[in-house]
Amino acid sequence: MITGIKRDHQRFKQIVKGKIKQNLKKYMTQGEIIGRQGKDLVRIPVHQIDLPHFRFGQRQSGGVGTGEGEAGTPVGTSGQEGGQKAGQGEGEHTLEAEVSLQELAEMLAQELELPRIEPKGQGSLAAKKSKYSGIHNIGPNSLRHLKRTYREALKRQIISGQYNPENPIVVPIKRDFRYRIWKPVPQPQNNAVIIYMMDVSGSMGDEQKEIVRTESFWIDTWIRANYKDIDIRYIIHDATAREVDEHTFYHTRESGGTLISSAYRMALDLIKKDYPPDEWNIYAFHFSDGDNWSAEDTKLCVDLLRGDLIPKLNLFCYGQVESRYGSGQFIKDLLDHFREEERLVTSKIENKEAIYRSLKEFLGKGK
Repeated sequence: MITGIKRDHQRFKQIVKGKIKQNLKKYMTQGEIIGRQGKDLVRIPVHQIDLPHFRFGQRQSGGVGTGEGEAGTPVGTSGQEGGQKAGQGEGEHTLEAEVSLQELAEMLAQELELPRIEPKGQGSLAAKKSKYSGIHNIGPNSLRHLKRTYREALKRQIISGQYNPENPIVVPIKRDFRYRIWKPVPQPQNNAVIIYMMDVSGSMGDEQKEIVRTESFWIDTWIRANYKDIDIRYIIHDATAREVDEHTFYHTRESGGTLISSAYRMALDLIKKDYPPDEWNIYAFHFSDGDNWSAEDTKLCVDLLRGDLIPKLNLFCYGQVESRYGSGQFIKDLLDHFREEERLVTSKIENKEAIYRSLKEFLGKGK
């Protein structure tokens, strides 16, 4: 009975996951699961799942096979008309399903047909792995090294004159036994850092920030699935840039002008200080509505990207969130200068529905 229950439970979990996969595009654009994120799990509201249950009918109310009927009589209806008034019938079932971030990343990869990320270099030595790399004369029988034991016994018998080539019998004694021993060895890990940059000038409103927040969640989910350890840094900018925490990043709104180069300079400073490119896989994502203060600052941005930032990065992604107040010029400038650069990817994000396409443009290169 217990085995059957477990089997049914596993089957129901597969049904729920199938429902999530089926509606994943909706979750990706609506962002309704972001606030339900725990350390390793996400709670996802899954609609229209029928939960099995027993239901008792009213006494003496009749039913299928009870009493006489006529051809064409509907089966299983109560005869009540539907309407807008409150009733006692059942409504749509909603189930909150727990899904690990790893499973969510796999669903994302299947939905968007994402290639696995190919990390560059090796990261910091962040872990130790046990490896049987030595021999000792004491240990448990389960770790006895037969070849080394035989060699020690043979050596002893030859030295003592007990070995007979005509009758080559080698019998180990206790002092001949040798055992494997393990030693901790450093295990290199591929580490990554994501640097998020966002324009918080007056033209970037709450709707634009919600789009950035939703897209960033899915970017995090995918990159975390490809790396052992990950750091995330946040930079906001208007005419000046500053590093902030996650909450401040998504909820700050300024009213000044925009100098995009200030964010790129700060990102470069973070990399030089904390993230040597030969030890870290570095990803930079910049979100803006496309306004910059001047053509001179745009030229400075191009020089910073070409000469300093892009050579150090796995990927630089620029997402232009459409705003009624933004000119949208910056993405055109980037395309003019970096159309052939594989490590620089641009994407127009007109609304929440465009998040799906934008994620595929950003993550589809496997960098």
